[in-house]
This record gives sequence, C-alpha cells and structure tokens, in this order.
Amino acid sequence: MRALTVEPKKQGSATVEEVPEPPVEDGPVLVETLAVGVCGTDLEILSGQYGWAPPGRDRLVLGHESIGRVQEAPAGSGLAPGDLVVGIVRRPDPVPCPNCAVGEWDFCRNGKYTERGIKEHDGYCSERYRITPEYAVKVDPSLGSLGVLLEPTSVVAKAWEQAERIGGRARFEPKVAVVTGAGPIGLLAALLGVQRGLEVHVFDQVTSGPKPELVAALGAHYHTGPIEEAVKEPDVVVECTGVGSLVFDAMEHLGPGGVVVLTGVSSGGRSIDVDAGLLNRAMVLENEAVVGSVNANRRHYEQAAEALAKADRSWLEGLVSRRVPLEDWQAALERQPDDVKVVIEVAK
Repeated sequence: MRALTVEPKKQGSATVEEVPEPPVEDGPVLVETLAVGVCGTDLEILSGQYGWAPPGRDRLVLGHESIGRVQEAPAGSGLAPGDLVVGIVRRPDPVPCPNCAVGEWDFCRNGKYTERGIKEHDGYCSERYRITPEYAVKVDPSLGSLGVLLEPTSVVAKAWEQAERIGGRARFEPKVAVVTGAGPIGLLAALLGVQRGLEVHVFDQVTSGPKPELVAALGAHYHTGPIEEAVKEPDVVVECTGVGSLVFDAMEHLGPGGVVVLTGVSSGGRSIDVDAGLLNRAMVLENEAVVGSVNANRRHYEQAAEALAKADRSWLEGLVSRRVPLEDWQAALERQPDDVKVVIEVAK
C-alpha cells in the first residue's frame, strides 16, 4: 500500500512509497484512510525539526489528522464496516505514569507516550491502518470527509473544558470570549464558543479573504487591532497563535476571575518588554488564571464529534481551502494566501 513517509530529523526526506500492510498488533479494526489534514506539526516534521520513527525503524508514516472508513471490525467493538472514524493520536506510556494509569494520557507526566504520525508510532497517511476500538471515534456520516476536522476540534474542545473547569472554582457565567488567531484552531475555537452562546471576538492580522468572512458567518466579531481597543475584560481567552506579545496582551486584559487557555506553541528566541510586576498584581488581585493545554483525550474527541455534527456544513466546508491527492502531497505544503486548512486525499 502507499504511504507518505519521512525520516525524522532529516529535511527533504519525505516521499510517497510502498509500505507493508498495517501490522495486526496495531489493532483488529482495519480502516481505509480517506484523507488527512496538514498542520504546523506536520510541517515541522517534514522540515527536519521534529518527529521520532518507531523503534527499530528509520522512517515514520506521517499524518495525525485523519478521516477513514472501517473495512473490518470485530463483533462487539461498537464499529461496523462502512462507519466513518477518526483515529485518536496519543497512546498512554507503558509504565504507566499516574495520569496514564487512569486514562488521562493527554496529561502524561513522564513523556513516554507515543503519538501516531509524530512520536514512535506510524500515522494515518497510508491507504490503510489498523487500530484498537477504544482509539477510534465514530463520526456523523453526514460529515463525510469533513470529519478530518475532528482532531483539531478535539484540541479546542479540551481547551474549552479547561477554561470551564478552572472557571468553575467559583461561580462562573462567562459571556464574552476572545480567540487570538484565525487559523483552523482559532476558527474551531470560535465555533465552540458560539455554540456555548458566548459573544465571541476573533483577532488576526489579515484584513480580507476567507477568515473575516468565516468569523462573520458564525455570528462572531473579527478584529485586527489590539484586544483592549475592541473588548473590555473578556471572561475567557483562547490563545491559538503562540505569539508572545499576544499571549501577554491576553493576560493583561483579562476580566476578573477570567481564564486564559494557551494552545499555541511559541518558537522562543524573541524578547518582549513586559511589566511583570503589574501583570502579577492584576492576576493575583483579580483571581485570574492562565493554563496551557495540549493534545486531547477520548472524551474531547467525542465532544468534538458532537460539535461538528451540530455545525453548519457549508461553514465547515469553508475551512477546507484545498484538497490535493496523495501523489501531489508537496502541493499541500505550498502556502497560498487564502489557505485555512489543506487536506491530502489518500483514497483514490
């Protein structure tokens, strides 16, 4: 079967090649891959910055944002041939750490977890893969290939859960939310905020193209300036860029008792001026909180599946800028001005 593989930490090593059929030890459920999404993590792996091959191997099958169709499933698994499914990315560490031992493997504490398409476990950008039922999440059939958006939606589902859990330390009735960044993660975070009945404000740099239109279509508000010029003391901020100045801008202008959830990963190496004393004083006196959030557990995938099932299909379709066939995978890396989410179609 064909697969997109790469030699991690080696730039320019990616290629579509013939690989063996998926190993039985990966699970009894056989899935035909329909499509995989391309995100920043994939680009880092392809550029040689990141990634780990499975033990004893030099190459890794890429792809962690997936949508596929079940071909084989054992009786009693809750799955049947024809079901649309998304494969969960992370697997618990074998030790296990205290969190992995109780099924909270997205909070693994020793770093020995594996991740499909990223860390020591082949991903989903192959014509077929195998998986155990507990790591396959069913998707509403009406979503079709738009189910490829489920994995990034799971990331923001977890972010919203974190905000609500932390806010719930006291009476928490959020009304206004800010999302920084209008990429796929930011737009999906805005979707989940609107579905919660919040007044949502999205901040990004571009002034035209699909992003402002997608935000407006949600009934949310799009801005290009500083937070304080548009929103007074939001209750929740979901930060989706990793840009240091935006992170501190969000923290500085948070409302009393509010929560900032950081989902973007900063590159580091840049310095910014911050009045740390003033920031500390405001956060302490106003009971504010900042939390980092990464990856997702099965319940977040299920929450994401529910959110996508309720979403307007035409709006979701607007997130997918381009679809390229597997053999033309390099075209998916060539960033175009109006790109939001680019998808590689694996099934012919």
